Amino acid sequence: MTLVLLVVGKTTDPHIQTLIDDYTSRLTHYIPFTLQVIPELKATRALTLDQQKAAEAQLIRKQLQPADRIILLDEHGKERRSIDFAAWIQKRIAAASRRIVFIVGGPYGFDSTLHDLADEEISLSQMTFSHQLIRLLFVEQLYRAFTILRNEPYHHE
Repeated sequence: MTLVLLVVGKTTDPHIQTLIDDYTSRLTHYIPFTLQVIPELKATRALTLDQQKAAEAQLIRKQLQPADRIILLDEHGKERRSIDFAAWIQKRIAAASRRIVFIVGGPYGFDSTLHDLADEEISLSQMTFSHQLIRLLFVEQLYRAFTILRNEPYHHE
């Protein structure tokens, strides 16, 4: 079982990237984890927002495997408390056969084809965050979930 975080565009802020790297390193002590970056689209001025989302969706779909469990990180998805997310992830890991792929789309969200393809959608907040911060928040929440599942002293409630 492997967890994958698939993102569009690289993290340009070195401070955020350092923190992402730290949580990614911590997380790999619990489960195989990969952060996979799809390059941002170039020359998008001539494209409508729907065309950009469709082009990103095509790049994303190329990275997916038939047995993947696909989870979109989307503002319209279901929100959970950290403890509930830990229980949720434990159930998904037990039920999945190969990979669970969490996807952060581009700046305009997901194309409808990805919504149709997704097994589930989750939201980290009703607030809007930059795509770079979402990466950091999500890897921290994954790490927190595993510390909760192991009764380690990271999470306080």
